[in-house]
Amino acid sequence: MAMPMNKTLSLLIKAIARDAAICGSYKSYSSAALYVHWPYCKRRCTYCNFNKYIQKSVNHERMKQCLIKEAQTLLQLSGVEKITSVFFGGGTPSLAQPETIKSFLESISKHISPHSQTEISMEVNPTSIEMDSLREFKAAGVNRVSIGVQTLNTEALHILGRDHSVQESLKCLEMAKSLFPSHVSLDLIYGWPGQSLDMWLAELKEILQICDHHISLYQLTIERGTQLFKSIQENKLKLPDSDVTEDMYLQAVELLDQNGFERYEVSNFAKEHCYSYHNLAYWTGVDYIGVGPGAHGRFIPRDKGQREARIQTLEPDNWMWEVENYSHATRKCIPLTMQDQLEELLSVGLRTKSGVTHFAWSKICPKRSIKDLLLHNQKVQFYIHKGLLVLDNRGLKPSSEGMNIIDSILPDLLIAFQDANNTVIYNEK
Repeated sequence: MAMPMNKTLSLLIKAIARDAAICGSYKSYSSAALYVHWPYCKRRCTYCNFNKYIQKSVNHERMKQCLIKEAQTLLQLSGVEKITSVFFGGGTPSLAQPETIKSFLESISKHISPHSQTEISMEVNPTSIEMDSLREFKAAGVNRVSIGVQTLNTEALHILGRDHSVQESLKCLEMAKSLFPSHVSLDLIYGWPGQSLDMWLAELKEILQICDHHISLYQLTIERGTQLFKSIQENKLKLPDSDVTEDMYLQAVELLDQNGFERYEVSNFAKEHCYSYHNLAYWTGVDYIGVGPGAHGRFIPRDKGQREARIQTLEPDNWMWEVENYSHATRKCIPLTMQDQLEELLSVGLRTKSGVTHFAWSKICPKRSIKDLLLHNQKVQFYIHKGLLVLDNRGLKPSSEGMNIIDSILPDLLIAFQDANNTVIYNEK
């Protein structure tokens, strides 16, 4: 049986849709979320294939000026007047100087309502050096942090190539909770080499004794080209079997629920409605602007009528040169068709408890409802009758059981959508 959507989550999603109205193919809106990428790290974790760079010295002043310049340029190009949330990711953005964060936020302050508590998040690595800057980051304007604890197992930290200790994680968490009460999130990785189900549950129970109001759980993904991939290929390390990692996730969901954490997205759990407003913007199809090396964005340029996927130049030195010479370093602009946008909305929206609302869908496709396109598809009907999907007057969403296997359901739904869309196009010719 489908779980009823939490009233607060429902209202929050409606507010996001209202404030940053989900973009259609031929309309421009004045609100967006803002992602800022800090590309530098002190070291590369063994499992990481993100866009990050290890440099002995960083020109902080140059980086600061380029981030400010690109943000101002893209805000002007997009016609965005209101920023609904800001997220500093990386890389390791907590290695940036607090002055960089302060100056950046001041440069976009006219786009942030002074009377609203706009969420301004930062990813934090729990080392002693970065811990010392937490208070300064708060003074700079950050009001939410996401701490990359990853694990409380010392051996696992070594396997994953993390540069902090368990003790540093615990100390950083306590400090963050005192500075950002109810606005601290923890990132945890499960399924690392040598981990058993009992080890995972014991670790999660320990986390629940000390965590704040938000937890993100990620199964370890082995990416080709990483150090960890090589170690596993050479049989130096062995991952838990897939049935074990499946049990790890399902029992974690149950344990978190028992402790008051609502699963509002497949990997994200919140207590007392302390959701990530920025992530909800991604998952509900809201426009977002990406600033910094390799950042991604989705918005409608003010001089165009079609939403674009935008990717900034990857390498920091090249990115800075382009920003200094052209005011922004957008390397790739990909026009998104209506079908592209709807497929993206299905792919991210159905990983959430609230699913894809009729309102969100209609902003992209006003002529054909989600019911028109999917209700009579045999695969969709199968999942509805099995109690894995719910299609009602709110929209299409997974049941609690459906969320457990949504990654298996999504390919069928996307094929069903493509088939239905092709049929409509053929019949309308």
